Amino acid sequence: MSEFPASGPSGSELSGGFRAQQRFTDPMAPVPAEWTAPTPPQGVPAPPAPAPELPETGADPAPFLDLSTVALLGKGRRGPSAGWRKWLYVASGRLIDPGESPKVLRHDTLLAQAQTPLRGCYRIAVLSQKGGVGKTTITASLGATFAAARGDRVVAVDANPDRGTLNQKVPLQTPATVRHLLRDAEGIHAYSDVRRYTSQGPSRLEVLASESDPAVSEAFSSQDYHDTLEVLERFYSLVLTDCGTGMLHSAMTAVLDRADVLLVISSGSVDGARSAAATLDWLDAHGREDLVRNAIAVVNGVRGRPGRRGATVDLDKVVDHFSRRCRSVRQVPFDAHLEEGAEISLDRLKPDTRDALLDLAATVAQGFPGAGFPGAGLPGAGRPHDTAG
Repeated sequence: MSEFPASGPSGSELSGGFRAQQRFTDPMAPVPAEWTAPTPPQGVPAPPAPAPELPETGADPAPFLDLSTVALLGKGRRGPSAGWRKWLYVASGRLIDPGESPKVLRHDTLLAQAQTPLRGCYRIAVLSQKGGVGKTTITASLGATFAAARGDRVVAVDANPDRGTLNQKVPLQTPATVRHLLRDAEGIHAYSDVRRYTSQGPSRLEVLASESDPAVSEAFSSQDYHDTLEVLERFYSLVLTDCGTGMLHSAMTAVLDRADVLLVISSGSVDGARSAAATLDWLDAHGREDLVRNAIAVVNGVRGRPGRRGATVDLDKVVDHFSRRCRSVRQVPFDAHLEEGAEISLDRLKPDTRDALLDLAATVAQGFPGAGFPGAGLPGAGRPHDTAG
């Protein structure tokens, strides 16, 4: 006897059963949107990987790879720049690198300090009650050092009422003076406008000359100096002012009011040192104690002179006197090129003179707003109240 029934289910029963099981969908029913969506050109994106679990210590994940030039290419080996160190480096096929000498490191440190970035304008006043101590020379040579080291604009203004000679320190390019600048101030809107009134030297230092007629320059008042700075501060980062010897000159009040730092110039002689000290005394007596404390004393034209015992001024005592009153003291050696009194070329200065001027520029830059001390741990880096020679 067969285990199966003699007859199976009918067609209608099968049809009804499949429909009951919902094995087929209605062709007129709407199609899900994901069935007809276009395939992305890069394929279906993979699901995001789970974030790595941080260690129990709570440490941050590893930072992204630095894509700086140094990180990608490495730091090139330059080797020593001079002396026996360079010879050894080249002779060994660049295998032995003794590094730069302390002198080169000191120079690089001072240069970086002199190049401290500036926001706005920084005003330097150079003054002394005694003529002939090199006040104008220091103004021009320091300005040239700044201009050669930095990429921004530097200008020196002659505020000497007695026919100043600052314009003789650079090649004369225009007969215009500060009086012409003031006359046309309302029409100056761009650097190209103010450049018509200045002369520029090889170092890129610009000089704004004073009137050659003492009667006219004497009329240069405090308001005139204020108006001059209003123009120059719009286009220059550093403004150096070569002041006259008279502390009671009409423009001196504005010079002191607007100065960020004073450079008090002294020679290596007894009368030069006394005159510089008298300048500080006058400032203290007229309520300028803050300027005195932040001032930089510059002993100019220092050189060894033969003579009898006791005939040479003890510069150590001169330096000690000013270091107790000022922020810093600097010495600039005698240089025949500066003694000429003509146009100044940094290339013609002795190496020691260039180093001393760079040291002076770095010391001034210590007072820039927000200035740090890059490489302060390296040999020779200037600090307040030091007395480098």
